Amino acid sequence: MKTAWYSILIILSLATGASAQQTVFVVRHAERADTVAGAAPMMAADPELSEAGRARAESLATVLKDAKVVAIFTTEFKRTQATAAPLAKALGVQVTTISTSEPAKLLQAVKGAGGNVLVVGHSNTVPAIVKDLGVAAPVTVGDAEYDNLFVVTMGATPSALRLHYR
Repeated sequence: MKTAWYSILIILSLATGASAQQTVFVVRHAERADTVAGAAPMMAADPELSEAGRARAESLATVLKDAKVVAIFTTEFKRTQATAAPLAKALGVQVTTISTSEPAKLLQAVKGAGGNVLVVGHSNTVPAIVKDLGVAAPVTVGDAEYDNLFVVTMGATPSALRLHYR
């Protein structure tokens, strides 16, 4: 429990620090309904979130509710939108959907948001998003990893901090 509170304090201090640097929170969508623990995903075309995924989405909203998020970006898939929905509802922020095939449009929207943002992607897009934001150190997201929270601090040399949330 202490670890979760320390993580929250780190996020809030990064997001509300004295500098006016933008913070971009990047996560993979929460657990898919077509994924069974210990088995390969069945790969439905556009699955909903599982019960565990819905709980994780609520947890993300709890973690980021005070991070001064002004914009939320998701892909066209239900699982990314459902992951972002609890935070969007809590903040009264409209979710913007940008296709996975338009990474340049996403980058432009994030940089033009005028404040802290949440981006919800996929295991194969999160590393590219973090890289496109200017972070030099490569990141990876495994197929079974749903708890990564990348905190990207923009600036002359963007940096990323990897946290985990439950």
